[in-house]
Amino acid sequence: MLRLWKAIARTLCAAALVVAGLAVPAVPAADAAADLPRWAWAVVRGGSAPTVSYQFGTWASGLTAQATSGDPGQVLVRFPQFGAAAGGVAHVTAISSSPDWCQVQDQWPSDADLIVAVRCHRYGVGPVATPWFSVTFGYSGRYIHPIPSQSLGYVRWNGSAVAAQFNSSAPTAVNTVTPGTSPGLWRVTLPGLGSTGLAGSIQVTAVDPAVPARCKLGGWSATTAAQNIVVRCHDAAGASLNTGWNLTYQRESSIVWAPIAPYSAFAYTFDSAPDTVGPYLPTPYPVSYNSVPGGIDIRGAGSGLRQVAFGDVNAGYAGMGNVQVTAFGYGAEFCNLYGLWTRSTSLVLSLHACYDGATRVAHPAMVSYVTRPS
Repeated sequence: MLRLWKAIARTLCAAALVVAGLAVPAVPAADAAADLPRWAWAVVRGGSAPTVSYQFGTWASGLTAQATSGDPGQVLVRFPQFGAAAGGVAHVTAISSSPDWCQVQDQWPSDADLIVAVRCHRYGVGPVATPWFSVTFGYSGRYIHPIPSQSLGYVRWNGSAVAAQFNSSAPTAVNTVTPGTSPGLWRVTLPGLGSTGLAGSIQVTAVDPAVPARCKLGGWSATTAAQNIVVRCHDAAGASLNTGWNLTYQRESSIVWAPIAPYSAFAYTFDSAPDTVGPYLPTPYPVSYNSVPGGIDIRGAGSGLRQVAFGDVNAGYAGMGNVQVTAFGYGAEFCNLYGLWTRSTSLVLSLHACYDGATRVAHPAMVSYVTRPS
């Protein structure tokens, strides 16, 4: 475990140095008085309506998320009353026992609602006939937490420029994206969200309307002034790809920026030593967090399969919440959820798999969970 963590630490530091180019400043958030936070999540299978117990959103009582099938492998997810929040970011993770991944194709307002187009693919095959996936959406134009340790930043890169961004240390902080000198490589700087050593968690999702794409966390370093994050993206065959992507950094906050109780409970962790049978808690400790004192552990669950246990995170909360997974590393490996997460009393168990092509492999990954109040 120590050997692999040292190797990962070298990757984190080195990857943050390999990107060069022109920094592109993000667009500042809109007027705080006009920007009400929005957050939502759902589990979707094909074009059927998302299961109520696996969805939640800041919409009026009685409304629900909806889903409609589109092109092969495509689902249009409708979040009601979210049209004004089109500047937020969506994350999506495939749920499958096969080497599947999902990407966001686009998002747009439709009357008062927001449509997020998702398309899922199977390695070496093509679009998935009945895609099954977990999706989140978060939007905020203002700081809403009074606790300094709680931080969040997101960036939506449209392939050539920053289309939307948020930084909880605003208004002075502006996120930047530095394109690399080689395809499929970017450095993201989140000023004002720095930490002493690595702390927090990151999710990255590919955004491309035309071609299969997947993105991952390619490197990560931190100073007290900023988080420095490397994004890497690949096409269906694993070649480096210039594409769009969504990135969210969370620290002691939920991935969708929902406030802590009574509004949400959440947890995240970094499976930095995937060859460890376990159970183990990753180090350094700040890369794991549980908003309730229930603890976290990770353990092996078979070849290329990893189980994450979030203790007590569902105590006093309704619904099944939402899980997102992002792979970490240099290569074209990717991760998905091997099946739906489960809850026993208050313990949430999540199972994920990582792939090199069509083969399951032990691979570092970040896992994020959020649930709703009762």
